[in-house]
Amino acid sequence: MLKKNLDALYLRFNKREYVDPDPLQFLYDFSDIRDREVAGLIAAFLSYGRVSQILKSVSYVLDSMGDSPHEYLRLSDDDQIIHSFREFKYRFTKGDHLSTLLLGIKDVLNEYGSLQDCFAEGLSRAEGSLLPAWSFFLKQISSRGDTGYLVADPDKRSACKRNNLFLRWMVRKDDVDPGGWDQIPASRLLIPLDTHMHRTGIMLGFTQRRQADLKTAIEITQGFRKISPEDPVKYDFSLTRFGIRSEMNQEDLWAMLKECTG
Repeated sequence: MLKKNLDALYLRFNKREYVDPDPLQFLYDFSDIRDREVAGLIAAFLSYGRVSQILKSVSYVLDSMGDSPHEYLRLSDDDQIIHSFREFKYRFTKGDHLSTLLLGIKDVLNEYGSLQDCFAEGLSRAEGSLLPAWSFFLKQISSRGDTGYLVADPDKRSACKRNNLFLRWMVRKDDVDPGGWDQIPASRLLIPLDTHMHRTGIMLGFTQRRQADLKTAIEITQGFRKISPEDPVKYDFSLTRFGIRSEMNQEDLWAMLKECTG
């Protein structure tokens, strides 16, 4: 019963018409995976706070980088990047945090060729585990110094929602998630745990934990993995539309889930 209803939700709401407002929308502007992965990382790492301000901040950064974020980083010297974003400010993130991240991404592109190849290097060293791979990847892109609140460290056992959101966008490919990264199986992804998904996970009986940390994200992912083993984050977008879009009431979703779980 639960899988049937989740699949019905997926078929109904996993469509681009339900993306706005979501920073995912910026990825659709880039057909080249080299640009999409850079834009996706920026959009994901800035995805904290009010969605309207997230969209404004991401738009500012990507507009400043022109038609190709990859080429912008490859061709711009360090001083130009620092100067371009010296006035940037979004909540806890200041211009020097952003430019430090961009310089780190530039170094990774120069050394590994792409963000995916860097992440895959970490994955190979960690024998397939995403958490050590993330630690390796984040160490590389933070090599220039302090990135402030932009980078969530999995070694601190936080849920790392923004990290997992980025991987969902880049690894999965359907009507919503554009994909492009082919070296990581979707079966290894973790739920991007936010307040909405945490409450949903409790409602579904996937976790009893009240702290939205890494352990909780793993428990909820394991619950979805029993339903969709090859794609455990398949339902993430559809379920989180409730409570994000003004016309979709989360109470209605919970009423439906209660029916499924008895």
